[in-house]
Amino acid sequence: MAALILPSDWIKNWDKSGKNEFFQFFQDLAGKPSSDEFKDLQTALYELCWHVIQGSLKVEVAASLLTDVMELRDDMPSVLADVFCILDIETGCLEEKHKRDHFTQLVGACLICVPDGMLKERLDPETLESLGLIKQAQQFNQKIVKIKTKLFYKQQKFNLLREENEGYAKLITELGQDLSGNLTSHLVLENIKSLIGCFNLDPNRVLDIILEVYECRWEQDEFFIPLIKSYMCEHQTLCHMLGFKFKFHQEPNGETPSSLYHIAAALLQHNLIALEDLYVHLLPLDSSIVEEHKREILEAKQIARKLTMVVVPSEKTEDKEKEKEKEEEKNEKPPDNQKLGLLEALLRIGDWQHAQSIMDQMPAFYATSHKAIAVALCQLLHLLVEPLYRRAAVPKGAKGSLMTPLRSKQAPRPAERFDDLSRDVFTMLCYLGPHLSHDPILFAKIVRLGKSFMKEYQSESRQDTKDKMDSLLSCFLSIADQVLLPSLSLMECNACMSEEIWGFFKLFPYQHRYRLYGQWKNETYGHHPLLVKIKAQTVDRAKYIMKRLTKENVKPSGRQIGKLSHSNPTILFDYILSQIQWYDNLITPVVDSLKYLTSLNYDVLAYCIIEALANPEKEKMKHDDTTISSWLQSLASLCGAVFRKYPIELAGLLQYVTNQLKAGKSFDLLILKEVVQKMAGIEITDEMTVEQLEAMTGGEQLKAEGGYFGQIRNTKKSSQRLKDALLDHELALPLCLLMAQQRNGVVFSEGGEKHLKLVGKLYDQCHDTLVQFGGFLASNLSTEDYIKRVPSVDVLCNQFHTPHDAAFFLSRPMYAHQILSKYDELKKAEKGNRQQQKVHKYIAACEQIMAPVHEAVVSLHLPKVWDDLRPQFYATFWSLTMYDLAVPHNAYDREVNKLKMQIKAIDENTEMPLNKKKKEKERCTALQDKLQEEEKKQLEHVQRVLHRLKLEKDNWLLAKSTKNETITKFLQLCIFPRCVFSAIDAVYCARFVELVHQQKTPNFCTLLCYDRVFSDIIYTVASCTENESRRYGRFLCCMLETVTRWHSDRAVYEKECGNYPGFLTIFRASGFDGGNKADQLDYENFRHVVHKWHYKLTKASVHCLETGEYTHIRNILIVLTKILPWYPKVLNLGQALECRVHKICQEEKEKRPDLYALAMGYSGQLKGRKVHMVPENEFHLKEQPVRSATSGTLQNGPGNTGKPAVAANTSAGKAEEGTAEDSDKSKDKSQAAQKAASKNSTTANKVNSSNGSSTPNSTKGSKEKEDKEKTTKEKKEKKDKNPASTPEAKAGGKDKQKEEKPTDSKEKTPKADKDKRKDDKKEEKSKIDGKSAEKEWSKERDVSNDSKTKEGSKVEKSAGTGSMKSLVPRSEGVESEREQKRRKLDAHSSPSHSSAVKDNLNDFKDSASKHHPNHSTVLPKSKEKDEEKKESDKSRDRSNEREKKEERKDRKRVSGSVPDAVKGSGHLDYSNSDREMSQEAKRRKDENGMSSSKHSKSASPSESPHSNDKDSSKRSKSTSKDKSELAKPEKTSGGKKESRHDKEKSEKKRDSTGAKEEKKHHKSSEKHR
Repeated sequence: MAALILPSDWIKNWDKSGKNEFFQFFQDLAGKPSSDEFKDLQTALYELCWHVIQGSLKVEVAASLLTDVMELRDDMPSVLADVFCILDIETGCLEEKHKRDHFTQLVGACLICVPDGMLKERLDPETLESLGLIKQAQQFNQKIVKIKTKLFYKQQKFNLLREENEGYAKLITELGQDLSGNLTSHLVLENIKSLIGCFNLDPNRVLDIILEVYECRWEQDEFFIPLIKSYMCEHQTLCHMLGFKFKFHQEPNGETPSSLYHIAAALLQHNLIALEDLYVHLLPLDSSIVEEHKREILEAKQIARKLTMVVVPSEKTEDKEKEKEKEEEKNEKPPDNQKLGLLEALLRIGDWQHAQSIMDQMPAFYATSHKAIAVALCQLLHLLVEPLYRRAAVPKGAKGSLMTPLRSKQAPRPAERFDDLSRDVFTMLCYLGPHLSHDPILFAKIVRLGKSFMKEYQSESRQDTKDKMDSLLSCFLSIADQVLLPSLSLMECNACMSEEIWGFFKLFPYQHRYRLYGQWKNETYGHHPLLVKIKAQTVDRAKYIMKRLTKENVKPSGRQIGKLSHSNPTILFDYILSQIQWYDNLITPVVDSLKYLTSLNYDVLAYCIIEALANPEKEKMKHDDTTISSWLQSLASLCGAVFRKYPIELAGLLQYVTNQLKAGKSFDLLILKEVVQKMAGIEITDEMTVEQLEAMTGGEQLKAEGGYFGQIRNTKKSSQRLKDALLDHELALPLCLLMAQQRNGVVFSEGGEKHLKLVGKLYDQCHDTLVQFGGFLASNLSTEDYIKRVPSVDVLCNQFHTPHDAAFFLSRPMYAHQILSKYDELKKAEKGNRQQQKVHKYIAACEQIMAPVHEAVVSLHLPKVWDDLRPQFYATFWSLTMYDLAVPHNAYDREVNKLKMQIKAIDENTEMPLNKKKKEKERCTALQDKLQEEEKKQLEHVQRVLHRLKLEKDNWLLAKSTKNETITKFLQLCIFPRCVFSAIDAVYCARFVELVHQQKTPNFCTLLCYDRVFSDIIYTVASCTENESRRYGRFLCCMLETVTRWHSDRAVYEKECGNYPGFLTIFRASGFDGGNKADQLDYENFRHVVHKWHYKLTKASVHCLETGEYTHIRNILIVLTKILPWYPKVLNLGQALECRVHKICQEEKEKRPDLYALAMGYSGQLKGRKVHMVPENEFHLKEQPVRSATSGTLQNGPGNTGKPAVAANTSAGKAEEGTAEDSDKSKDKSQAAQKAASKNSTTANKVNSSNGSSTPNSTKGSKEKEDKEKTTKEKKEKKDKNPASTPEAKAGGKDKQKEEKPTDSKEKTPKADKDKRKDDKKEEKSKIDGKSAEKEWSKERDVSNDSKTKEGSKVEKSAGTGSMKSLVPRSEGVESEREQKRRKLDAHSSPSHSSAVKDNLNDFKDSASKHHPNHSTVLPKSKEKDEEKKESDKSRDRSNEREKKEERKDRKRVSGSVPDAVKGSGHLDYSNSDREMSQEAKRRKDENGMSSSKHSKSASPSESPHSNDKDSSKRSKSTSKDKSELAKPEKTSGGKKESRHDKEKSEKKRDSTGAKEEKKHHKSSEKHR
């Protein structure tokens, strides 16, 4: 160690350099004040002295050096004395005497630099004696013992007799003198000491007197504290004296004076006593304080329970008595709480540290629940925040009283910056808790500080500073949660504080606010006894108000609600909402009564509503699982009303709905629907009147005036608020996309376990809300906002997986905006006012905007789709609206007339003040002008759009395959998806079809389109939801309206359809020359077609009604109700429907009341429409046939349902058609009514008598047998000869054979097979019924063969006038071969029940099978096939020979006898039609000699039209061989077909021969007449 501090070289070379180095080393050590250097100094001195003791250094040399070193530091002698003390002990233990001598000599030499007293303290008495400092060591020790005993063990007892009272008198005088002069505590203390000595006063009693005087003069802290500090003996003595003083006041009725608390607090603050020493002297004990706190909580809960309990009157008196007893007990004054008194005193003088430690000993908020403590703490807080408040938070114009700061230096420092708040202020506020309510001014100051901090925080741009401020932000949030809101609950109805706190809270995002409200509502009220009571009282008061709330007393009740809500909004609103969920009739009065709320309360209400909606304990479905719960509906209605009427922030509610959609829950869309409806005035209802619907096709002003049920005034502000909320939080597009996706989610994700009825309702709700919300965005967002947010169609569909209809619905307003803005831009660029120029500019604008859309839509469907439809046509259809197609002049006129009437009424009103009259008139006039201007603007727009469509139409439809395929794609991709999207879209689809027809669009077959729409609606109806079926019904209604208009008047038909390509009966895709009248469908045939459509609708309706399925019945009743103005028009169809609906009414009355209500409603309306129905012969022409005198009158074959015979004369064909239809309808009626067989035969007799038939039943029987055998034989032959020709026979038209592709054949085959199977099944069924008549048929056949040869040509010409009258049901037997062939040929002659309609139906089924996967076909059984084969073997020999002869004779004569106009009306293969003509001639010849009157029963509409088509296609195959000889067809794998060139030749030939034959037939029929 010596080597480390003092090197030995210094000792060896002492004289040369050692002494100087040693001294320098000491100087360095003495200059450094640190403790380490001090130890080194001690060590160096020790080592130096040790060298002397060892003899390495001379004593004199060392002594001189030490003398020099002593001057370096003041405490150096003491350090050297310590070293000597150590060496004294060490050398005393050594045996070497010389070392002890060296030590003694060194100390003796150093006596000059170390004082004697210091050495006497530290050295051993023996050493002192040897040094000569004391005489004897023994005496010295004895003296020390005496002194210590006197000091530490001897007690001085003052003899009171020796004390003189005069000394105390003088002492009191001394302490009580005026202290304002130059008198100091030091002077007084000297005087006190003199008095003690002079008058023998006890020092402890003197101290006690000083404390007494201090207690009386407690404000003189500056004097007494230094005095006591100077006088002080022991801390414990002072503490015991104070403890005795406190104990003196601990008597049962004693009250500790505040002055005693003050001096105790002052002494604590100056650390003259310790808190833990004093705390034990104070009462009550901590354990009793905890017990008292628990008792308070228990009492509060009991009070709360009593307030919520229902109390019987007899119990009330007992309770009151108990309460009185308790109050009397409380009135007995409890002993003083000295701990709280001391705490208050500490707070008043600003000693926060000691105050905090006392509060930590007690339960939370126990101390501050005493008002005095809370007020004292508030006062201290005032002082701490004052400088910062003055600098940053004083509102403009406010002055405020200045606070005097605390004088004590020990008090906490006031806050100058926001960072300083975290030092003490936030801690104090947390201790204060809800009891800040005692000081509203401090409450306001804290809130304003928070407000100014938030503004500073939001304006701060630097990230590092912002990160530091984040901790302060969380502190402010904690203060809001733990202090501000609970304090607001304890304030008595302070609206200003509520508004003040809203000024602070509104700067937080709603997530923070709602978190605070949640804590306030669900947790805060349970932590504090006072708040438990307050909560119970609030609920009790809320009950009182809500019991008395009615529409009549809204104002006074509203004021009471307002008062209650200022302090405890969460509790109040929770109760109100629970009542509204039970009683929805409270909604209106509650909403009206909320006008007295503060802004904070409105925000809390929004939170409470969301919390109620999200309550996981409540089921959102009723117990039957088919409807949404009424509580949810009530809350949704409340939401709409409240958010519309009051300025409440919507972001939270909208985000809640969005989150629910993200989670795949669509129940809460009800809320969004209500909010948009109430705030924006946009209603979504399918119950619109026709007038409203018409108004909705106009501009925004017309929509507002006439399009909705409610008034849409005063929604400007609320809709703006809704728009701002959506845009600010970027929720507009997400909501749209989520709703669009959720539509399918309802069915496939949500709907798994739910009732079908509920799934339908949820789907409708989701869809309707999407339409409503999209409409709101379109009408309220600016063009820029809309375009910026909505992506292109391909992005919507491909990336966001939005259904196509919804994607176009969202994009449509964007296109309209863009086209108009581009149009305005082009107009400004080149100024020209000519209408033509404007139109060209508009078209240019359309092309520029829509070109990218045309490219975008290509990706939406397979490339094959665009073979028939052009993307331009597809985009045009989806991008236009009713606003673009027509101007609702009637609606505009209606609204203008209403306004004129209003003006007139205002003029006539004498009671209205003049200024109000003037304002109202001005408003009405301005509105009138707006409407007229809007009408003019729309008219110009519609003209421009129509001109654009006229130019585009030639490129719309390519029809590379067939017109039938084109129509299929048009219906599948355009009409059907859009017609059920909204009521307006339903009307639009019908009008668009009409427009495409009116524009004379090439390759668009109007006839096919209408036929496909009406022919089989079962699948569409069955797959609709309730609202979709309403829209589908509206679509059918509009379609029927157009058809009925054409049907009602020949002139209208000739004008609007006569020369239009849509009514061409040639279905191949070709240009329309418009000159060939023969190819057009004439008026009478069109009437037959319309009748057939009505019949098809009846058939479908009856089928749906008979299924027993809830959805089928409900939907068809809705559809029927919608189309009631135009259907049924025919009496017998109406009767069939009425009968079936009546049955539904009976069946469903008890089972399903909603179906019963629908059926009863429709039944009543149907009866009312009966007067407008007409008999069938008035609906379409039914001429009576002229019969030949011979028995060989031409008769229609059995089962010829819906197929008119072909005659050379077209009008004859029409007459036959009408008759056939009549019998069809009677079939329909009889099936619907489920009549007995006897009634069926009666009906059949009526029909036969009208046809003039007289042949007995036996004739029919033999004929049926023969024809059945022929049919089965032909079927087998066709299978052998031409197995692949079935699709072409079905799919139809000459154009198809020209342009047939192998893929077409593949596509169509399943349909043909399907039809074939159906036919087989029906034939099998008919065999059972027809056995009884088989024998008679064979006899009758021979007779007919004889007469046939004589009458052949004559009857052939007149055949058309009387054929197709009788109707034979499928159950009667299989149709004869001749009758089947004739029906097949008839398919070409009239469109009514002909294959035009039939095959269209088949094609519609084909497309329907794409739409509806549930479409299934009936498969034949193997047993039926076996029976069929047997029958065919028997009949083959008999029929084969006769068939060949007849075909050769009549081929030439019949092949040209059918006019093209009639031929084209069916969608059939034209090669087949030529083959069938020759077959027809043969059949006619066969039948000439027959007089076969058949009694037909009425067949049901569900049976009649299906099997005929299959028979026809099979017969057409059987004649293909003969026909091929004339046409020289090419051979293909599918069968024999004509080449294009040959077909064109044969067509021309037929045209010429057809005209000649027509004249001949006309003459012959005239003869017969």
